[in-house]
Amino acid sequence: MMPMEEALERLLSQVTALGRTESVTTPLARGRVLAQDLVSPLDVPPYDNSAMDGYAMRAADVAALGGEGAVLPVSQRVPAGSVPQPLQPGTAARIFTGATVPDGADSVLMQEQCEAIADSAGAIGGGATGGLGQVRINGPLTVGLHIRRRGEDLRVGQPVLSAGMRLNAASLGLAATAGAAALTVASRPRVALFSTGDELVLPGQPLGPGQIYNSNRTTLHALLLAMGCEVRDLGIVPDTLEATRAALRQASKDADLILSSGGVSVGEEDHLKPALEHEGRLDLWQIAIKPGKPLAFGEVTSTGGRTWFIGLPGNPVSSFVTFLLFVRPVLLRMQGATQLTPRALPLQAEFTWTKADKRREFLRAKLSDAGGLQLFGNQSSGVMSSAAWADGLIDLPPGSTVAPGQVLRFIPFNELF
Repeated sequence: MMPMEEALERLLSQVTALGRTESVTTPLARGRVLAQDLVSPLDVPPYDNSAMDGYAMRAADVAALGGEGAVLPVSQRVPAGSVPQPLQPGTAARIFTGATVPDGADSVLMQEQCEAIADSAGAIGGGATGGLGQVRINGPLTVGLHIRRRGEDLRVGQPVLSAGMRLNAASLGLAATAGAAALTVASRPRVALFSTGDELVLPGQPLGPGQIYNSNRTTLHALLLAMGCEVRDLGIVPDTLEATRAALRQASKDADLILSSGGVSVGEEDHLKPALEHEGRLDLWQIAIKPGKPLAFGEVTSTGGRTWFIGLPGNPVSSFVTFLLFVRPVLLRMQGATQLTPRALPLQAEFTWTKADKRREFLRAKLSDAGGLQLFGNQSSGVMSSAAWADGLIDLPPGSTVAPGQVLRFIPFNELF
């Protein structure tokens, strides 16, 4: 059997980035792969501004008056979005969060540490018109206090986001901070999806003798959408060589990748191997992992182009796991992503596992409230409830057993889709 790393290397050595790009409005680019570096056209923030509602002043003026307890006249009021006057020496300016710090001011004291004092006309510090009163300083003051400096987040010409990264909500917010209304991203891979098996029935239809519902179709469709793909669902292909060949030809006409589940074994009713050999080429691999030993990889060339093909096992957990381990990095490579490997966490086991296997195992596990790993009781490749219950996969080396407290390599599902 082929080690997982070798199989993945073979896949990724053949698949290249599609090279297609498009412009997408920034709020709609979540999950897409950035195709062009984003460079900031401005400083962020574009001016020194106040991080608090309070009073802007010179620290030296307050120190000259004895520090805490000093009283300064209020010379102006600075709401956000206004342009302040330079600060008059020996005065303070009433200022609000996000407002431009007046020239000459070097600190802002939050209003909770200030006391507004009425002037002789009855106005107090912070009044909108007329006399603006005075303010008493009731807290410690240092130069730079509560001032957000121009360019402290981004500088003009600074790289903001790098090509090849998958965009999340935070990165989109950063792009918007730099003024980007749209981003150049990789076009969505076009994936044709089908299942094989006369025993399969779509959910909602009555089950006949020997039939089961096709869960893989729903699972894989959802995973493909999560990976930013355009999906063309070809449904269930009958278990005949002719039908399988026709499905491959149809799928290859406008797809970048054909993905199937089931039929990748070598039984008499498994027709993908001969169908791919007629329509292109196929490598049928036995991968040294559990679940998910059989994996098919090839291409359809009979229609004049080249469309990649990956065939996954039919058991639902095997199909799910092999998608995450093999199809996911292929789809990322097609989109030009730079990070193909999910990050794993070292976490302690809260269970015992005595069933050492010669294959590398991917066990379905959940995070406990204490931050350890709990194992689903039934790790069968046909028990999809194990995947729905779990928070991720334990990557267990071949021949391993597990004792409570042992540190394991855990791949959270939020790293995978």
